[in-house]
This record gives sequence, C-alpha cells and structure tokens, in this order.
Amino acid sequence: MKKLLVYLSLASLCALSSVGYAAAYKEGAVSNGGTITGSVKFTGKDQAPKVYGITKDNDVCGTGKREIDFVRVSNGHLMDTVVYLEKVKEGKPFQSDVGDASINQKGCEFSPFLQVMKNKSKLSAVNADPILHNIHTYELIRGDAKGPKKTLTNISQPDPGTVTNTIKMKKGPAIKVECDAHDFMHGFVFVAKNPYFAEVAEDGSFSINDVPPGSYTIKAWHGMLKNQKAKVKVDAGGTANVDFTFK
Repeated sequence: MKKLLVYLSLASLCALSSVGYAAAYKEGAVSNGGTITGSVKFTGKDQAPKVYGITKDNDVCGTGKREIDFVRVSNGHLMDTVVYLEKVKEGKPFQSDVGDASINQKGCEFSPFLQVMKNKSKLSAVNADPILHNIHTYELIRGDAKGPKKTLTNISQPDPGTVTNTIKMKKGPAIKVECDAHDFMHGFVFVAKNPYFAEVAEDGSFSINDVPPGSYTIKAWHGMLKNQKAKVKVDAGGTANVDFTFK
C-alpha cells in the first residue's frame, strides 16, 4: 500500500510538472507569419483627471493638488492601452527590451506610469526619496482596477534603496501599483505572457507581427476600463484587422 501511495504521489508530481512545462511559452522561428493591425477608440465621456490633495511630506512631494488622468483620450483614441493575444503556446522570441521592469519613486510619483514586463521576470521598486514609501502591487484578476485584485507585493521602504521581487501572474494580465503612504501615487504594469502584444500609439493604432497562422482570442487591456476581446483569424503572410471601441 505504501509503495502504491509513493507511486501515485510521484505520478501526480510528474503530471503537474508536465502541465507546467506545456503551459510555458516556447520561442522559435516563425515561417510566413501574419500581421494584426487595428485601432482603439473611445466614444464615452472623457472624464476630467482625478484630483488628489498632497497633504504630507510636502518638502518632497510638493504642495497643493495632483491630477492623474486615469483615462487618457487623444482625438477620440484611448491611450495607455495594450492589445495582446491570449494563450499563445509558441512563436517568435520576446522583444529584447521586454523582461525585467523597474518602478522609480521620485518626488512621490511613480515613473513610468505605464510599462510592460515579461511574466516570471523581476520587478524592482526604487525609492529615490528621503522619506517612507510603501509600494503595494496588485494582480488585476479581471484586468481593470475596478474588478477583483490580489496583493502580489507589499513592501515598506523607509529609506532610499531598491527592493526586487519576481512577478508570477496566474490569472490577470496586469498589475496596479499604489503607495500605501501616499494615496496620490498610482501606476500600472502590463505583464506579458507571450510576445504578441502592442502598446497603442498616440494615433490609436497598433500592429502585432510574425503571428503564426491560426485563430486567436485578441484582447484590449486598459487599467481602469473593462477589458474587451474579439476573435481573429490570421492567414499565412496575411494581414487581419481588428478595431476596439471603449465607452
């Protein structure tokens, strides 16, 4: 009986290991890949930026008010948006500039406000201010900050310096970044599980290339708005078009 239990335990571990391995993205050459192009528009009411009062650490954070435009619209196009393909098992290598990420806390502000990193890579929190910051990162389960979220890291940084953690996303596509010591500090990190993504340009356009021929689910992510999705079929050497409209 004991031998049977040991055997079953080993079999279970092997099965779990195989599942994890199969789920990992495999990089390789793409022959005669296609391209997905499109645009992201916004037709809703362009709300004014949210205004926060700067009520503490004024010698470092400044005084008065701070405005954060969480839903930035330019000529009818939605900025700070990432379009990506979901559940791609293999394809082109990740871009050389997508991997680890760093969030700088200077002047009581996160910089950059939005960036992209690779899943299972390192995220560094840099405190460049001579005051306490407490960086708190959340996995956005649904994708947007209004939906459910789960704490990933919660780090007190009383002194200048850097703290680094490995980010392993399970469900959500992105991270919301806040400072528990200053409610006017906010930021986002999109966490790519494969290299088939594109940040929307200032004119609302995007392009994803070297896509292996096939059918995919394509999503448009924004940190504050409910994410959108569509189906797209990519032919060998062809170009498919997908447009998204947020309201």
